[in-house]
Amino acid sequence: MKHFFIAMCCAITVCASCSRHSGPVVEDGFTWEVDRFADLRVLRYQVPGFDSLTLQQKKLIYYLSEAALCGRDILYDQNSKDGLAVRKMLEGIYAGYPGDRTTEEFRRFEVYLKRVWFSNGIYHHYSSDKFVPGFSQTSFADYVQATPAEFFPEQLGSAADIIKRFTPILFDPTVAPKRVSQEDGTDLVLGSACNYYEGVTQAEVEAFYARMTDTSATEPPSYGLNSKVVKENGRVVEKLWKVGGMYSEWISQIVQWLEKAAEVAENEHQAEVIRTLITYYKTGNLKEFDRYNILWVRDTSRVDFVNGFIEVYGDPLGRKGAWESVVNFRDEEATARTEVLSRNAQWFEDHSPVDSLFKKKEVKGVSAKAITVAMLGGDCYPASPIGINLPNADWIRKEYGSKSVTLQNITNAGNQASLGNGFLEEFAWSDDEISRARRYGALADVLHTDLHECLGHASGQLLDTIVGDELKNYASTLEEARADLFALYYLMDDKMEELGLVPDRNVARAAYDAYIRNGLFTQLVRIEYGRTVEEAHMRCRKMIAEWCFEHGLEHRVIDRRVRNGKTYFVVRDYNRLRDLFGELLAEVQRIKSEGDYDAGRELVETYAVQVDPELHKEALERYKALNLAPFTGFINPHYIPVIENNEIVDIKIEYPDDFAAQMMKYSQNYSK
Repeated sequence: MKHFFIAMCCAITVCASCSRHSGPVVEDGFTWEVDRFADLRVLRYQVPGFDSLTLQQKKLIYYLSEAALCGRDILYDQNSKDGLAVRKMLEGIYAGYPGDRTTEEFRRFEVYLKRVWFSNGIYHHYSSDKFVPGFSQTSFADYVQATPAEFFPEQLGSAADIIKRFTPILFDPTVAPKRVSQEDGTDLVLGSACNYYEGVTQAEVEAFYARMTDTSATEPPSYGLNSKVVKENGRVVEKLWKVGGMYSEWISQIVQWLEKAAEVAENEHQAEVIRTLITYYKTGNLKEFDRYNILWVRDTSRVDFVNGFIEVYGDPLGRKGAWESVVNFRDEEATARTEVLSRNAQWFEDHSPVDSLFKKKEVKGVSAKAITVAMLGGDCYPASPIGINLPNADWIRKEYGSKSVTLQNITNAGNQASLGNGFLEEFAWSDDEISRARRYGALADVLHTDLHECLGHASGQLLDTIVGDELKNYASTLEEARADLFALYYLMDDKMEELGLVPDRNVARAAYDAYIRNGLFTQLVRIEYGRTVEEAHMRCRKMIAEWCFEHGLEHRVIDRRVRNGKTYFVVRDYNRLRDLFGELLAEVQRIKSEGDYDAGRELVETYAVQVDPELHKEALERYKALNLAPFTGFINPHYIPVIENNEIVDIKIEYPDDFAAQMMKYSQNYSK
């Protein structure tokens, strides 16, 4: 499970036809922001402490980083069956078009390609809506015809074939318009363009997995996590993602680098973790994936990684894992903060406001650390989470524990690049609110992430009769809400001061201000006007904020105020708001523990989906005036082996500053 930025500290569309903006953000001579286009900005992140690692640790990071880059194409194919072909076709034009590249029309083409790179396909990485090019169909045909054939893969055929195939995919908004559909009452499989299903309906998929699932099993595998479901000869079958199966070419490359990584592991346990992952990749056996997760949870080495088919947000049914990777090493100083929480996990569980029936009697194996990211890949690149809690299987979490990480240098890069951008001044009600955010906001953010990942996702338990897939398409939203509510509730607990994690309750107040402001209002700038909320994390935040606003009306817990024609949401009673967070946490935990689909559906559809059009319009207009970008992504550092006498004697690190150049390099070196 991932945790994403909740503070809206960046911004809306610049001129849709170009990537020019007001200039890079520079801090101590380091340029953080390297590109901006559409509603996106691209930053660099630093890897402090890398030079102080041992040669063995550097080599391990290098090999794991190469494995992280080898799976890039998998995600493009998962996001849509045409996604990878679209990218290769566009890159052919970008590399080989001999015409005038300075025209406004070609700049619009470049922006579209950058959006494809950023989102790993033709669908917005957050909203999952298909974005339509800013350049014309006529220009597209001209670009294809003018580009020499050798710049296109042979499989795409002639220029005429390319134009015929890709014109409706790119330009017709009615052709596969949504990567992930969550529209209640529709067939979610048929309505989604993601490449996890083909030739089957939602009912057929659900029946397929119902036959497979043993409801009495105490250690059920994550059925469907690593496969595509298709219909062959009238039968519904799975195509496994493994060596010798679907995605074999890419997975084989990943395995080759993992084998090198196993040879330089920090210890034998870590080597066994990597070898078990290799076995899983070779066999596709989900039992091996479970064994890998159990070993991984117990691995306390300084260098660590995530690699595999992990998060299910991109599947409308919440089963299929998008391929991702994060390579990292422990930030020793910042980890002291997270270890305080993990050592006290049982106290937090015991004092949770949820029903005792749904609490863990013994919290096992909860570990937490702050990490320095060394490489991002797949579904974590270019858009990165700021916190991760894994594994996702409830029975592993209950019996063996979980591992939570806060991506310290990624968070720092986002914060540094957002200093003084005018957002608070525009959307905060008072000088006190602004001052509190500036003084305590950064600490509030990292503690919210720590609590969300380390304790929120690790808390609670299912009833013995519950398998874990009962909440279906609402599962991700409710799980994120459960973790957010846990964090929000405890941020204002006296225990936080007792543990020395906060100086006083102003940290919680800053967090509550930001969460309510974002959930009720400012996150709307991430949605195209007239659309509903569909992304799980956004639904989570809207559901919590709207529920608390409604249930606090009698006591005016949250005010909606207007000043000079502008709307503001202001927390009036922080203590009562905390009580409301606790009440909703208890209900969401009950829903999950009992697998109460109807109650979960009612909660999400009532509070998380629909958008007030007037409020939406106002948010977009005010935000646009700030000339910011609401979504942030990153380019990776570059690791260079220093070789003497055929041996690696050191690994050097460079920080590229050209987003397009990195994307083209990755396509050249890591694509099949």
